[in-house]
Amino acid sequence: MTDRITTPFDAESTAAEVIAGIDLTGRRAIVTGGASGIGVETARALATAGAEVTLAVRDLAAGERTAADIAGTSASAVTGAGEGADAGTAAGRVLVEALDLADQASVAAFVRRWDGPLDILVNNAGVMASPLTRTPEGWELQFATNHLGHFALTVGLHDALAAAAAAAGGDGGTAGGGARVVSVSSSAHHRSPVVFDDIHFDRRPYDPWGAYGQSKTANVLFAVEASRRWAADGITVNALMPGGIRTNLQRYVSDEDLARLRAAAGGADLKWKTTEQGAATSVLVATSPLLAGIGGRYFEDCNEAQVGVLGARNGVAAYALDPDAAAQLWDVSERTLGLGVPAAS
Repeated sequence: MTDRITTPFDAESTAAEVIAGIDLTGRRAIVTGGASGIGVETARALATAGAEVTLAVRDLAAGERTAADIAGTSASAVTGAGEGADAGTAAGRVLVEALDLADQASVAAFVRRWDGPLDILVNNAGVMASPLTRTPEGWELQFATNHLGHFALTVGLHDALAAAAAAAGGDGGTAGGGARVVSVSSSAHHRSPVVFDDIHFDRRPYDPWGAYGQSKTANVLFAVEASRRWAADGITVNALMPGGIRTNLQRYVSDEDLARLRAAAGGADLKWKTTEQGAATSVLVATSPLLAGIGGRYFEDCNEAQVGVLGARNGVAAYALDPDAAAQLWDVSERTLGLGVPAAS
């Protein structure tokens, strides 16, 4: 059994605290869903550390507004950096590109437009507990967006990630080499494994939370199999639970849903994080030297989660880390999308 990774950070740490002292000058990053919620603060932290950050968003106008805000605040943060900051770090550029993860043509177009190496890919965007909706292909929307869209995007950018790893030395740490993929999952993966017999609810009754949970399990399984396949290319992939944050992601979540969550937690008043705290684990997984060369794991509150010790918002289910299920999901995803998936070099 591998040792569980712990860090000096916790549930109350912010993205800015996690990334303090890390220099990403010359690195390039993509954050999907970077115009709202924790995506904004993830992108802001990366830009403040000097990375060129591309916001991959459905709403270009919102993306441009967010980019301007991040560019202004990250530049101010660098200018006013105090003791312990790297005085040589300049704020990175913030760019905006169109991406609709539920539309495979949009994903393919994004991949075609990308040019050059890619050091960090944060698969952050998602949809939660939506009413039953199907894509034109007939796929259930949450699985299509949260998993299949990100799967196609990451596979399409494999060569760019491998190029960044090769150029930087390929040791799995953004400060010294390697490339990283961040798969934003959720403790909602506790609600369902991937139901391979009926992924898209063609025969079973649709459950919005079960569908969301299945897609979030898929996010973890993707990290497991991608890390296995791509470790030799200097690419590491990890999954995480950001915590409970009130954002636009919960637009389908009712007060009744929240009451059920509290009941599941034994009546506890579940604590909400700020967006800055919610982005901290994503930023840690994307940049921390403590995770150099580490892949296929699941983090929460800036530390690796315990396997099988499940609370309302804590712990990772063993089925989400099952290598056989991860390999099966990869094969299913490849067949569903008709992709030729690269193996390790």
